[in-house]
Amino acid sequence: MKVPYCQNNSTRLMLHSKAQTTVLHLAAERGAVEDLELEEVMLTGFRNVRCVESGGPEPGVGCAGRGIITAINFLEENGAYQDLDFVSYDVLGDVVCGGFANCYQI
Repeated sequence: MKVPYCQNNSTRLMLHSKAQTTVLHLAAERGAVEDLELEEVMLTGFRNVRCVESGGPEPGVGCAGRGIITAINFLEENGAYQDLDFVSYDVLGDVVCGGFANCYQI
């Protein structure tokens, strides 16, 4: 039995221990990120904090940085950053592909 690799732990406490489906997981199921709706990936947690998990590839497969960029672009294009005071990203500490070499500007 293969244990699924889970990259949706950043928002668990904010969502009262509920695991959140990631942008990349849903996009893979549907065929493209364009087939998603913002409401499917953005959940409201403790004190009305909006939570999104981008997800990423299994370890050693693909580039996590590209997954983050895909998720950020999806959020921007769908208005997720409107009317916010603060945005925080929890990025992977073990990324070796250089995907986070650039600063993201919103």
